[in-house]
Amino acid sequence: MQAAGAFTLVELMLLMALMVIMVALVMPSMAAFFRGRNLDNEAMQFLSLTRYGQSRAISEGIPVELWINPKAGSYGLSALSGYSETQTNPMIYNVDSTVKIGFSAPTSVLVRSNYWTQAQGQMGTVARIRFQPDGFISDTSPQTINLRQDSGRQIWIAETPTHLRYDIQNSQPSR
Repeated sequence: MQAAGAFTLVELMLLMALMVIMVALVMPSMAAFFRGRNLDNEAMQFLSLTRYGQSRAISEGIPVELWINPKAGSYGLSALSGYSETQTNPMIYNVDSTVKIGFSAPTSVLVRSNYWTQAQGQMGTVARIRFQPDGFISDTSPQTINLRQDSGRQIWIAETPTHLRYDIQNSQPSR
């Protein structure tokens, strides 16, 4: 009579050693993969916030601003005060520690502002994307936002020529 086949302790230890070696070889490439995902996720989150801000401006009929502070590594969204009776808390997001955010200054700045625009331009190092109640993006808003990692990988979020939205681009947009 033959005994049923089973793994011996030595075979199990060899299998575990082989698995440890394979994990050690794969981990560096997986770490780079996950760092790249941080950049993609940050770009998607920022783009989603632009779409939400624009939808909110249209639905509530008030200007909404998305501000970007590269020095603090943060951005956020808030309705402009004075246009509605309800106070809302601003939404604030911190950029992942492996990602840096920047922006390009707008090419045209309004000289005179109307009731909805109230153009103040870019104040210091903080950019402001203003979504108008009619769905358009203010002329004082930056045309491109740049997200980059130390590895050199970059993603641009650029305003479309129609001034209706921002889109993700993998190469630097031409002006």
